[in-house]
Amino acid sequence: MECTVHWNGPGSMSFHAATGSGHWVSMDGSPEAGGRNLAPRPMEMMLVGAGGCSAFDVVLILQRGRHAVTGCDVKLQGERATTDPKVFTAIHLHFRVLGKAVPADAVERAVKLSTEKYCSALAMLGHTAQLTTSWEVQEAV
Repeated sequence: MECTVHWNGPGSMSFHAATGSGHWVSMDGSPEAGGRNLAPRPMEMMLVGAGGCSAFDVVLILQRGRHAVTGCDVKLQGERATTDPKVFTAIHLHFRVLGKAVPADAVERAVKLSTEKYCSALAMLGHTAQLTTSWEVQEAV
């Protein structure tokens, strides 16, 4: 796996990245740090990656269990250290799974397996951050 991050040049604190799979991502700093708030912050992208990784696991686990999942959202809230390096010290993930008669215990198991065993991003972030989770199941209409 690889990517290349390019600085957009003088007068900016924005960057664009080319991923090894052929996709582009933009990032920008806050105005306080010289950015123009035109794209997510790099640390926000870390939360995005962790949420995507974990949601991927949860959906896959539920699908493999033959549950009729029709939606999955995860909201992440991260707290960072106040001194450099400002690593994440706490991350809470709240999963909302939609589907037809999806058992609550299956969702609980999928969330646990993802956050404790399968999600590579959370495994790395868990070295500095306390990870907590919550979840809910909503019946699809």
